[in-house]
Amino acid sequence: MWMLALATLSLVSQNPPANSAQPVLQTGAINPRVTCAAKPEQSYALYLPSHYAPDKRWPIVYAFDPDGRGSVPVELMKEAAERYGYIVAGSNNSRNGSWKVEGDAAQAMWDDTHARLAIDERRVYFAGFSGGARVASILAQRCKCAAGVLLNGAGFGGAAPSPDAVFAVFAAVGRFDFNYPELSELDGKLEQAGFPHVLRHFDGPHEWAPSDVMDDALAWFRLMAMKQGREARDDDFITAQKTEAVARAHALEQSGESYGAWREYKQAVATFQGLTDTASLQQATASLAQQKSVREGGKREEQDFEEQRRLTGEIYSGLIALKGGGKSPSSTSQTDQPIAPRSAVPASHGEAQSRSDVFHQTEQQIVNLRERAASEKNPEKLRVDRRALSGVFIAAGEFGDESLEAKDYARAKGYFQLAVDAYPDSVGALKELATARALDGDRKGTLETLRRAKERSKDAAAFVAWLNEEPAFAKLREDPQFRALMGSP
Repeated sequence: MWMLALATLSLVSQNPPANSAQPVLQTGAINPRVTCAAKPEQSYALYLPSHYAPDKRWPIVYAFDPDGRGSVPVELMKEAAERYGYIVAGSNNSRNGSWKVEGDAAQAMWDDTHARLAIDERRVYFAGFSGGARVASILAQRCKCAAGVLLNGAGFGGAAPSPDAVFAVFAAVGRFDFNYPELSELDGKLEQAGFPHVLRHFDGPHEWAPSDVMDDALAWFRLMAMKQGREARDDDFITAQKTEAVARAHALEQSGESYGAWREYKQAVATFQGLTDTASLQQATASLAQQKSVREGGKREEQDFEEQRRLTGEIYSGLIALKGGGKSPSSTSQTDQPIAPRSAVPASHGEAQSRSDVFHQTEQQIVNLRERAASEKNPEKLRVDRRALSGVFIAAGEFGDESLEAKDYARAKGYFQLAVDAYPDSVGALKELATARALDGDRKGTLETLRRAKERSKDAAAFVAWLNEEPAFAKLREDPQFRALMGSP
């Protein structure tokens, strides 16, 4: 129902003036927690450009982080939002897991911003990272109210791109992101379905794109809005953006990345067609297409994707087997491999032993992959290894989260241990492992893991605050070793 409500709101909202009883929102700075008037349990981070005024309509970006960190995308977008005149709102409640949680958060943020702010209904955008990207794409597909979607590190959730709901798609993915193959394959599907689209790569793992990529995204959405008649044409802006696009392509060409340069020129042709002369862009695209490295670029990339699947296939199968049936977590979809469901009868001793064997085999495979990545000298092979390892890390963590939610602490403990096996220095994974061990009654293991996490933590004060606040450690509060970790005598 909430999806249908969004569709209705996008059509009939009249953007009433802000209620004078509402707190005054600061412009030119992030408002980290705006409480929704009708749903006080819901909040969002908000950026209003310094020149915001309610006497005109403003484009808005609704952003969704997989962990409910609304300020993260808002912080990354604020400079571009200021430069190009966007409102940005990031939910503090939407997070991976229940669609009801994500839907309620989206609806509340939508309702509250439409009640407070002057929004241009023709320029509504959704943005998200990882599971949040799936949320953003589904909102856009179902509400049929979106001018565009900014996808970070993941593609469409639910149905594939359909001509029934076409909007501009700016996708961004790190070169070491395990979902790199998915975003590359999505780019082709968007082309076939007739979506305006761009795929931007950046140096990084599975994470929100940096602020310069956000600048590219919001600028590109302006170009699409001009092309579609949603915004007045700005010739100086078009010329400046074309110059930047050529500079990006030329830089790739100069660095020897001919295939990347060809893709950049090809995207530029599609972007500026109908806005300005593209003859020089088409000529550069055709010239690069004649090079052998470009002709074979797609094949080499597919070989990389196949190698990544080979490296992770058995590991993912092991992770799923440890769960005991069903499918892998769906928020990132990198491990969606259906398997035959198991019987619901209690596990026998033989099955328990078998699961123990599966755990140790999977653990060894993860360690081997980690060591392979650490010793690899070839940059292209290292990139594939790192994508594979990060995918395994995320999958193990998601299975661990599911197990915690189901109160299966022993299983959660195993999954978080596998995540630590992938990235031994990850403070987040160590904290999750310590929490699961505490809930499972493993005092010795908890204290050992907490010591490792504290040694690797870069913010001692925040780590101690977490120790003090985490309910799982309630029974350890008076333990001398725990108190020592907190700095108490």
